[in-house]
Amino acid sequence: MPALNPFTITVLLATYNWPKALELCLRSLSHQSDTKFDIVIADDGSTHETRELIDSLKPTFPVPITHLWHEDNGFRKSKILNLAIEKASGQYLIFLDGDCIVQPNFIQQHRLLAKEGQLVTGSRVLISESFTKELCNFENKHFELIEKNSKFGFLYKSVEYRLKGQISKLLPLLFKLPRHPFRKYSKHIWRRIKGCNMACWRGDAQRIFGFDESFEGWGHEDADFVFRLEDAGIQRISGSFATEVFHLWHRSQPSDNELVNKNRVLARILKT
Repeated sequence: MPALNPFTITVLLATYNWPKALELCLRSLSHQSDTKFDIVIADDGSTHETRELIDSLKPTFPVPITHLWHEDNGFRKSKILNLAIEKASGQYLIFLDGDCIVQPNFIQQHRLLAKEGQLVTGSRVLISESFTKELCNFENKHFELIEKNSKFGFLYKSVEYRLKGQISKLLPLLFKLPRHPFRKYSKHIWRRIKGCNMACWRGDAQRIFGFDESFEGWGHEDADFVFRLEDAGIQRISGSFATEVFHLWHRSQPSDNELVNKNRVLARILKT
């Protein structure tokens, strides 16, 4: 395995009013093979339960946690992420959502893929509705796969989970591929842009002034961020078969502005 690069990493962890999922996410981050990172939680207006959870975990958590919060005034993920970008101490930023569980080598794999002049967009493994409910019950035996079997995490029983339809993919969990030219994307490709799993250099994010806060509601603020990085000369590469996260099931976000936001991104692309 190549030597790990020594640059500093901050995980920007977006959350909103789902403390059970956030605890699963944080506990998975507490068992990383690479512990040279810190966490900034970008809280888009959650109630006191989320703050109480974070405060209870911080004293014994293996890496530093900073909690950023602003008032709940609609979907303002872009704004709180921009605050997190400025607060981050790491040279390299990994964007993660609080409804995702990461594999024990998540940070390590992102570090191996990181390269100057590039950004990474990862992929996800969907968890079924029924399995999500089981995992969110902290007394359930499956939760032990995150903590007690941290060397393998979900890999420990991933074949069983896939056969039962509890997870949507298997091969990317079993095979990890290195950085290679085949990972490069052409500009403005929409496929596999997931704000719940992507990474870039902090200086590059600041150079394009972060996320566009004028986007209203859920939808495509992450694609706009990626495409503006590309227009600034940053090469996008795939994090598939390296950085997969497990995405907990939840109802879809209200998408009243989704088409409007997509058309805004398309219009911006046409101008470049």
